[in-house]
Amino acid sequence: MHLTGRMDRRAFLRRSALLAGGTALWPRGGGAGQRAGADAPGRPGPRVQFETSDSRYQNTYAAALDVLARNVTMVSGYPELVLIEGSNYAGIWMECAPQEGLLYADIRPDIARNNHLAFFALQKEDGQIPCWARATAVGFGQIQMVVPIAATAWELSKRTGDQELLDKAYAGASRWDAWLRRYRNTRGTGLCEGFCTWDTGHDNSPRWMGMPNRCPDADARKLPPEPSLPRLSPDLSATVYGGRIALAAMARALGKNADADRWQADAEDIRSKIISTLYVPGDACFYDLDRQDRVVRVRGDVLSRVLGEHVVNQALFETIYERQIHNPRAFWTAYPLPSVALDDPAFVRPIPRNSWGGPSQALTALRAPRWMEHYGKPADLAHLMQQWTSATSRAGTFLQQMDPVDGTFTNDKGDYSPTALVFTDFTWRLSGVRQVDETLEWNVRPPADGVRASFHLKLSPTRTAEIRYASGRAELLLNGRRQYLTDGTVRLVTDLEGNPRSIVGIAATPVRVVLERVSGRKIDTSVEPNTTRAL
Repeated sequence: MHLTGRMDRRAFLRRSALLAGGTALWPRGGGAGQRAGADAPGRPGPRVQFETSDSRYQNTYAAALDVLARNVTMVSGYPELVLIEGSNYAGIWMECAPQEGLLYADIRPDIARNNHLAFFALQKEDGQIPCWARATAVGFGQIQMVVPIAATAWELSKRTGDQELLDKAYAGASRWDAWLRRYRNTRGTGLCEGFCTWDTGHDNSPRWMGMPNRCPDADARKLPPEPSLPRLSPDLSATVYGGRIALAAMARALGKNADADRWQADAEDIRSKIISTLYVPGDACFYDLDRQDRVVRVRGDVLSRVLGEHVVNQALFETIYERQIHNPRAFWTAYPLPSVALDDPAFVRPIPRNSWGGPSQALTALRAPRWMEHYGKPADLAHLMQQWTSATSRAGTFLQQMDPVDGTFTNDKGDYSPTALVFTDFTWRLSGVRQVDETLEWNVRPPADGVRASFHLKLSPTRTAEIRYASGRAELLLNGRRQYLTDGTVRLVTDLEGNPRSIVGIAATPVRVVLERVSGRKIDTSVEPNTTRAL
């Protein structure tokens, strides 16, 4: 999730002390999660353990952890281990590596922070953050940003109480924002400009047809000599917006209230310009605007990237969602979400490798919870997650992209970290217990009769939360003691002591839910898909 809630400096420091410098949150563990290689002396083990009697699913989950462990390595210029993309990509890219680190945090917290700190350590004096770092080189030929590094760094530091990460992220992301204002606002609009294909990471996309992949001399400050460039880019501008929202929250946590107010105002300024300049109401879509103010009319995942930073309000979201995202002729295909709308003339077939011209990409799926939860679509998100986990389990390997119609993956080298993270993260979001700030999110989805499973989460060195599935029912436990028993498909939200706060409809249809409490009392209610009911 994209956490941007306020936390003042005293609250942050209290949390830091509680979590003992950001490591006590992850005590040593075992089980399936241990396959991630967290046995080294002095290294905290995984928070999470998952086991199931469904052998194919268990083997796929274990294989995903093995892929991630194999993709932990070193890159040029940074002395610590990081999680690389894997497959054909032997390095870390700013568009995705910080978020991937965040999603790996429950297994390898050291890697989670390194996947952020590496970019700040390699940042130039003028504020430019590298677009990538590989084993032998560091790149600065494009900006290549999607999920804001400020947002994921803030979420990780907030979750762990990591003061060093907070300080470095605030300083580094502030300097990066200043660099973007200086070099990517040449038209003076206040929006962020795209100079080349790789700025947005849209390899082989019709969005950038005929444009250069990177900037001249591999220098992202230099504009290619193309008459249609630069473009005002809604997704790049949304990333700037999301970064400023996170910077405002970080400034508040650091006691810099005046700075926080400035970041908030700057965020609102670019947000309003994205909507007024780059949104076409007739299409319910965001598009690039080239140097001649011509609309680049390709309906692609630019749309979900803008939603990912919560740029639009709920009313406008519902319009976009109905007409584009949840439209089966456009983006709500059998295996969502395609990188170009299925009914867009620019959709590329036959599907080539590494194409953002149509295939459903693992990176897009990985980012979906950041906006689908925010806008209240958890049941629809569950469908997306089930389609991805079932397709991946069938494939038996971890590939970058798949056909949005039939779920067939494009063959490549495999061992792609984003797809492995899609599988592990979605497993827990579908049927596991998760800690979200000061609440527990119990995602109850009983498997078929005869299938057993358990999701075990370490809350602290002495406290645990667990869901156990057997005989089509779910037991919800705190510290090994049953709190609730149910056979319904529902999300129960409680405080950290197990006291109920709300239920959320995560099934595709309305469900009746009976929650039997340990005292014998029952909560008997019903809930519609994508709705929340207070308890």
